[in-house]
Amino acid sequence: MRWEEVRKIYPDKYVLLQVLESHVEGDKKYIDDVAIIRAIDDSKEATMELVNAKSGTIVYHTAKDKIEVLIRKRVGFRGVM
Repeated sequence: MRWEEVRKIYPDKYVLLQVLESHVEGDKKYIDDVAIIRAIDDSKEATMELVNAKSGTIVYHTAKDKIEVLIRKRVGFRGVM
């Protein structure tokens, strides 16, 4: 399902989503196609779902025009004395 469709079905709500299709441009991942798992009414519950989310699952608010996820590169120091 496209994000525009999700926004029409669940206006002004948090939704738990399974990412089906995405693409990367620069340092951002854009989600193109999703499957709705469920709508979430409470912001605290949405936060808990996000913290416990597995790979490929996200929580997002339908007030946003598009789903963008910033990709952070992990910088690690190995063998530094």
